Amino acid sequence: MRNNITRADLDAIIELLRQDDPILTQSENVIAFEREWSNWVGVRHSVFVNSGSSANLVTLAALKALRGGGEVIVPTLTWVSDIAAVLHCGFEPVFVDIDPRTLGMDNRQVIEKLTPHARAVFLTHTLGFNALSLPLLDELKRRKIPLIEDVCESHGATFEGRKLGTFGLASNFSFYYAHHLSTVEGGMVCTDDEDFYETVRMFRGHGLVREMRDVDRKEEYWDAYPDLNPDFIFAHAGFNVRSTEINAVIGRSQLPRLDNNVERRTENLRLFLQNLDPDAYYTEFACEGSSNYAFPLVLREPDEELCRRVMTELRANGVEFRRGLSGGGNQLRQPYLRKILANDEYAKYPCVDHVHFHGFYIGNYPSLKRLDILRLCDLLNELAARRESGAGESEQRPLRRGA
Repeated sequence: MRNNITRADLDAIIELLRQDDPILTQSENVIAFEREWSNWVGVRHSVFVNSGSSANLVTLAALKALRGGGEVIVPTLTWVSDIAAVLHCGFEPVFVDIDPRTLGMDNRQVIEKLTPHARAVFLTHTLGFNALSLPLLDELKRRKIPLIEDVCESHGATFEGRKLGTFGLASNFSFYYAHHLSTVEGGMVCTDDEDFYETVRMFRGHGLVREMRDVDRKEEYWDAYPDLNPDFIFAHAGFNVRSTEINAVIGRSQLPRLDNNVERRTENLRLFLQNLDPDAYYTEFACEGSSNYAFPLVLREPDEELCRRVMTELRANGVEFRRGLSGGGNQLRQPYLRKILANDEYAKYPCVDHVHFHGFYIGNYPSLKRLDILRLCDLLNELAARRESGAGESEQRPLRRGA
């Protein structure tokens, strides 16, 4: 990978530090970055926090405060903080398998698992692919079940002509090192809902009423609790997940080049998939509207020998990769979930289990050279050509062409 932080971003920090007695904690640059990000995504409100994981946490905390407890449908392939936030906030996670074409939740399974106890669908747009469908959106609207979008790996991806992150009650973004836009550490919660926005703001800052923007809402608390100092009324058992002016300055510096970075990443993905051997590797991803985070490399058949060769040769050639795709693969195989679920629960989700053992992602970034992508494809295709006639033994399900 390559760092998204450029010399221009560092110079912007230096300009901030050159000011006489600059404010470095959350202040005007945070407010400006939230406004500029809202305009770019196409939402009314954004709340800047110190990480994408914190965005997950305050989003689920606000959901619990406004909607009460119950079930939240979650992916089996995602970053740990999505599911951890569900657990931390006292919801019951309900898992579904992935759709091989999007690596997101199988929308048909999501609809099948909706019950009167469902409080939200927490959907991850994995590796830049859109995971939404019109039938899912229509069903959620009919049942009045909120959608929360994890767009941490998919900045700028679209569905039906709209950017992801604009379809649900709320959406979360991450600005960590390898993401489309980086603030070193940072994340954002986006929403059009006024109540949700104000609640997230309070959870970000210790649950304090003074964090709200709406003066009328503040006055309701002041009147209800006349025995308290108005500046120190804690409406919720909140957190301290604020970010800083330095992080916001980096984000504001990067935002003008984000559209171009998204375009370059997407071009790189198309080149990668067009030049992979489709008999050995799965290439039928739903790329329309995508905004690639990293190259998905998934073996079509469960072949342990080819897996070993791929990992050995990638390491030998200095190619960085992650096995299991996002988040380390099938989350139900992780210790934190095995402690609370049936020991064999992970086996009920064969598609995610396939990518857990036979899937990888490889870094993508805007300055990646076309020739390097083609060389990578040649290497992978040569490994596939040297395969023995029989695939390695495995209990995992292969991904069929057109699945």
